[in-house]
Amino acid sequence: MRSNLDKDIFYSKREYFDSGKTQGYEFRIKQLKKLKAAIQKYEAEILRALHKDLHKSGLEAYSSEIGYVYGELNYTIKKLRKWMKPRRVMDSIVTLPSKTYIYPQPLGVVLIVGPWNYPFQLILAPLIGAIAAGNCAIVKPSNKSANTSLIIEKIIEEAFPREYISIVQGSGSRVVPELIDRYDFNHIFFTGSPNVGKEVLRLASQHLTPVTLELGGKSPGIVHKDANLDLAARRIVSGKFYNAGQTCIAPDYLLVHEDIKKDLMDYLIKYIEEFYGVNPKDSPDYGRIINEKRYETLASYLEDGEILYGGDSDRNDLYIQPTILECQDMESPIMKKEIFGPILPLWTYKVIDEVVDIVRENRYPLALYLFTQNKELQDFLVKKLEFGGGCINNSLLHILNPRVPFGGVGTSGMGKYHGKYSFATFTHYKSILKSFNRIDMSLRYPPYSAKKFNLVKRVMK
Repeated sequence: MRSNLDKDIFYSKREYFDSGKTQGYEFRIKQLKKLKAAIQKYEAEILRALHKDLHKSGLEAYSSEIGYVYGELNYTIKKLRKWMKPRRVMDSIVTLPSKTYIYPQPLGVVLIVGPWNYPFQLILAPLIGAIAAGNCAIVKPSNKSANTSLIIEKIIEEAFPREYISIVQGSGSRVVPELIDRYDFNHIFFTGSPNVGKEVLRLASQHLTPVTLELGGKSPGIVHKDANLDLAARRIVSGKFYNAGQTCIAPDYLLVHEDIKKDLMDYLIKYIEEFYGVNPKDSPDYGRIINEKRYETLASYLEDGEILYGGDSDRNDLYIQPTILECQDMESPIMKKEIFGPILPLWTYKVIDEVVDIVRENRYPLALYLFTQNKELQDFLVKKLEFGGGCINNSLLHILNPRVPFGGVGTSGMGKYHGKYSFATFTHYKSILKSFNRIDMSLRYPPYSAKKFNLVKRVMK
């Protein structure tokens, strides 16, 4: 895929931003509505592109990509005026008489770099926040999901003038470093692997450019002995094998109390076959691996444990069957990196301390899913373990509420977005104190007397 990087791509946006055109509410709301209209126009093409790239079914593609973006757009359009409004805050006794305000201000020109696994959602969702906050933007979709990237290009170019928002195509390993090295962006929003995220952070640091990194990690599913096993299995299978496991918040591995292993396995197999049939290769609802390189990596993981279910694969079709394997070695390759595919390692435990130790072997997961009716255990693990976010007795669904932040911690990412948190990510909150001329406290001015010193101590202690 070609690269359309040229010398005007950044500076025209800087000029457009400096003109003040993006500042007002009416401008921003108009752009959000234009984006929604363009998406509506190309819905059918988006669905076809997602099927070509990832073999996504219509329902899966709509709900996780198009419909998700509509949800972010609708919520942002509804709340934008409130988010933009300057907010008065209580004054400190030492600043009286005055009034203090917080003014939300756009950052400037931002760069948004997206991945291939949810190629539409993960470019458009942060872009909504950037538009709402009043910024200009350059977006770089993944060239690995080439068909979807071309539809995004069509939408961007139809909806927005190039000096306001534009798209860059091409090899991410070449284009992204060139963009970051060449231009002083006001913010960089990157979604992808931790290794590439580290390089983005390194390059951005040379310009002191702030970054949001949405990365990943080994997100555990924990099934305690008192869980509703039927429902837990149904929700685990749904979350793990959605998009053929190529979801950054999918359950990466299972920790199962030893007393319920056999029963849970029976339910897991039941729902794999209920959702995708005994031969998922023939299912219109089961996805494919993005490319041969990822396929080879995933196929190699099939050797890392005893296969309890599945294990079939077809290189020519980029197909790997939903697979559950029992892993006994924390040093095996499948337990050292995020799997990002339809292979689910299963470990058993006797006591909860084992769960804590295993999760901390792969510290800072992006998500965690706990299945138990024990409220004390729920509270204990939520507080004890460091992770981005998650669900109790469910999987994936925490990402769908625009009223809560989404993001990682530690090696799974930095920064938050979704809803107001997207707006905040692309906003500088400027503090302004407005003083009055009628009264001027002499206490702050030299010469400083003992009386002034004692008064300051009384006020500020």
